[in-house]
Amino acid sequence: MKKTPKRKSVLGRGLSALLDDSPITIKPIAAATTPVKSLHEISVAQIEVNPFQPRTSFDQEAMQELAQSITVHGIIQPVTVRKLGKDKYQLIAGERRIQASKQANKKTIPAFIREANDQQMLEMSLIENVQREDLNAIEIALSYQRLLSECKIKQEELGHRVGKNRTTVTNYLRLLKLPPDIQIGIRDSKISMGHARALINVENIEDKLAIYKKIVKNDLSVRVVEYLVRNLSRKRSETTTKSKTTSSEIDLEINMLQKQLSSHFGTKVSIKTGAQNKGEIKIPFISVDDLNRILDILNFH
Repeated sequence: MKKTPKRKSVLGRGLSALLDDSPITIKPIAAATTPVKSLHEISVAQIEVNPFQPRTSFDQEAMQELAQSITVHGIIQPVTVRKLGKDKYQLIAGERRIQASKQANKKTIPAFIREANDQQMLEMSLIENVQREDLNAIEIALSYQRLLSECKIKQEELGHRVGKNRTTVTNYLRLLKLPPDIQIGIRDSKISMGHARALINVENIEDKLAIYKKIVKNDLSVRVVEYLVRNLSRKRSETTTKSKTTSSEIDLEINMLQKQLSSHFGTKVSIKTGAQNKGEIKIPFISVDDLNRILDILNFH
């Protein structure tokens, strides 16, 4: 008996669970049926764009190549939609395939029809997108952040849902703490994920931006940037240590001077220091006679 080959999943467990895929059967769309798990051929003109689309940009050259492929081979991977009404659908996943099909002058497209509310739409769209390889790191990071904040997915389960380990997810989320100029640089492929991970370890924003500009101007490798970051960290550590040592030495000298003056005047003298080596000396007295005593010591009379 010939066995039917198993269809290999290309989506990952998180999205597969959401879409609840089953073996594909193609049939014409009925006028008013309940959404089912089979594949339908529907009109491209009847599909609205996805309002929850997490992608912010599309490579036009890659889009043209996909359109040419569709012209020759047709749609390999169906899109996923939800039914809004009679002859009206909204895209859940497959924005590039829809746009490329329009460029290829395709009138219909194979599609899974799913029941989904707005929350499920957002989650399915985000997970479908982050499992693709053509998103930039910032788009992935923003998608992860939206899954956490808008879909109420906990960070410990996010990695499992998108098929990534927790460390990878955390590294992407950390990119959103970088200054906007650097995030734009990542989005526009001016610097790589490796460059960005090195810059995250720089505490000072001005230092981050200075190194970022050097990367772009001189086309620095990730290894060179990591060296710059380590060197900067070492210098700042040495400066901080030196500053603390100097401050401790000054505090010790002032403390000794306070003791000497207190002993000299027979009362507790305090010395306070401020910025730019400024400060004040306080010599308290408890009566007019005590004041005259201090003035005698100062030889003020």
